[in-house]
Amino acid sequence: MTALPAMGRVLPTRLSGRRAALLVERNALALGSNWLMVVSGFFEPLFYLLSIGFGIGGMVGDVPGPDGAPIPYALFVAPALLASSSMNGAITECTFNVFFKLNYQKTYDAVLSTPMSPADVALGEIGWAIIRSTLYSVGFFAVILLLGLYRSPLAVLAIPAAMLLSWAFSAVALALTTWMRGWQDFDLIFLITLPLFLFSGTFYPISAYPPALQVVVEWSPLYQGVALIRALITGVADAGALVHVAYLLAMGLGGLAIVSRRLDRLLRK
Repeated sequence: MTALPAMGRVLPTRLSGRRAALLVERNALALGSNWLMVVSGFFEPLFYLLSIGFGIGGMVGDVPGPDGAPIPYALFVAPALLASSSMNGAITECTFNVFFKLNYQKTYDAVLSTPMSPADVALGEIGWAIIRSTLYSVGFFAVILLLGLYRSPLAVLAIPAAMLLSWAFSAVALALTTWMRGWQDFDLIFLITLPLFLFSGTFYPISAYPPALQVVVEWSPLYQGVALIRALITGVADAGALVHVAYLLAMGLGGLAIVSRRLDRLLRK
């Protein structure tokens, strides 16, 4: 009986999916003719795949896959680039764009004059970030299919997995944005995302690291997404995939709980 009250203290109250959807609609309408800005995010992972996956991959040859069996280097890199693209789309939307709306455009001051709550604002912005990053993921996944960089029908689950990764990163990024005091603070975002991109098993197996560092990397958030999507695309997903899913779900719920309360303090002062 004590679990329900405890859950109520962790998760945001006055949360309405319908009201949050209205904020998603508002963001889609505000995008207007700037849709090309969103589509452009698709090209970064594509360039990495063509230059590194195939270019350097031609010299590297096969590398160990998730189950240890050798796979082509391009097949190893492609799922990780899909995960990284999802992370970048979510973080971009929930940091720079939200910071501008929060501190300069004062969008949320007007939003809260309606029945929407800070929790609805948080969920709406996270929902919009997921939509944006999913556009990147779908476009890049189409390239993966066209190039034949998959080994199993389970590959179709890579898109839901990328959406889950986007949920986790958008919630945490949105929470971090509420502590940002100025544009200079966003250098810290790059200080976090760049090491995640480089050292999460994106371009080489983490077995190249010392054992102690491998443990650190295995529990980093991007690695969870990379390992999950790579297992699905190569068709070697096992019970370990559930650990990745649980990790990302918990990360997103924790971020949502924090940002809901942070926005409540910032917007109701």
